[in-house]
Amino acid sequence: MKQISFYDWGKIEYNLAWTLQEELLQKAIDRKLTKNQPVENKFIFCEHPHVFTIGKSGKENNLLIDKTFLKKINATIYHTNRGGDITYHGPGQIVGYPIINLDDFGLGVRKYIELIEEVIIRTLSSFGITASRMEKATGVWIDANTKKAR
Repeated sequence: MKQISFYDWGKIEYNLAWTLQEELLQKAIDRKLTKNQPVENKFIFCEHPHVFTIGKSGKENNLLIDKTFLKKINATIYHTNRGGDITYHGPGQIVGYPIINLDDFGLGVRKYIELIEEVIIRTLSSFGITASRMEKATGVWIDANTKKAR
């Protein structure tokens, strides 16, 4: 199935969105591996209240914001099973969560990530923002090759 369905979950607490994603992922894995059936590829868009997620390689002491400020903005902190260190999500920021069978598109994880990065770089460019990749780091960076961001 070379199709992707898009879903708008609106504003949703991070932990609920994470739980729902894990359920959808498990159903997709079950369909593919156990039942040998096609997977419905999904791309979910949503917005979260103030939240900081700490990935598998992250540490809470890497958070550069004090507890008083976190309480003031009613922010939550969640440890996740995803990679990376700390990521912020908050009001006004649209987050996209793909649940996609990459085999449907003949892609591996590395190539998929590179394609997503390229889309972001080109989109930012259309708004006059110069972004790039940084050697030995996943993601899209602004002022990646400068010692100090402007």
